[in-house]
Amino acid sequence: MISIRVGSDAATASVTFALPATIWSEGVCLVGDFNHWNRNSLPLIFGEDGWRITLDLARGKRYRFRYLLDNAQWCNDWDADSHVSNTLGGYDSILAV
Repeated sequence: MISIRVGSDAATASVTFALPATIWSEGVCLVGDFNHWNRNSLPLIFGEDGWRITLDLARGKRYRFRYLLDNAQWCNDWDADSHVSNTLGGYDSILAV
């Protein structure tokens, strides 16, 4: 699930990326354009409601992203705005902010 709220200023949006608690993993990271596809810089936090992280992102942009489970398994967010093929033979999720 992805939720978007007003950001800290008019140019940004506060975006929460969330996965259900039923995702069995030792760790989940958000990886995408917004962190130059760094596999470790944006770990989701696990709580009662599942996995989640909130970022302030620039409005008016489209971002490619995926989730990385246990630093081994890539997953898409099927609630994203769309999906596009990537150069590795898979698909990336797209978020329009």
